[in-house]
Amino acid sequence: MAGVPAHAIRILGIDPGLRITGFGLIEKTGNKLTYLSSGCIKTDAKSSLPKRLGTIYAGLRELVAMHRPDQAVVEIVFVNVNPQSTLLLGQARGAAITALVADGLEVAEYTALQVKQAVVGNGHADKTQVQHMVRRLLALPGDPSPDAADALACAIAHAHGGQGLGALSTKGFRVRNGRVTMGKDTVE
Repeated sequence: MAGVPAHAIRILGIDPGLRITGFGLIEKTGNKLTYLSSGCIKTDAKSSLPKRLGTIYAGLRELVAMHRPDQAVVEIVFVNVNPQSTLLLGQARGAAITALVADGLEVAEYTALQVKQAVVGNGHADKTQVQHMVRRLLALPGDPSPDAADALACAIAHAHGGQGLGALSTKGFRVRNGRVTMGKDTVE
């Protein structure tokens, strides 16, 4: 409808990690995306696992209280080389999701392939390509850190197609032997 101002939606993207959890906050008004904040929550590698998970949880709760996002999105991460690393990453992801849900946010989830496809146009883009496109799409003066860029990319992907639709396509994705594949290619 002409003349009716578009409602602004704040979207918090999370790139979970046990050592570094990236976050990125954008605002979507109509078709316009505006950068609000980004950074990383870092945990002390010398601390116990519960303390590190607590740091992620507390950091995200603080971010949500400070910025009041309307929606949240967390990257689904696949790590298959080392089962122990996969387990630890899953626990970090769980701490992040729990923090967001504790504040009443619905959490959307997308694979790295879906995020890269939505932001770069190539599901197999590397980190520097993601950083560059995030910089361009949000008119940033420089490339954000890789973890913050991944989190911002999650938020952008959600803004472009995921809001309430569960809508980023998963057509053609299959799980074989614990790995996500699309056709003949293996997805991270």
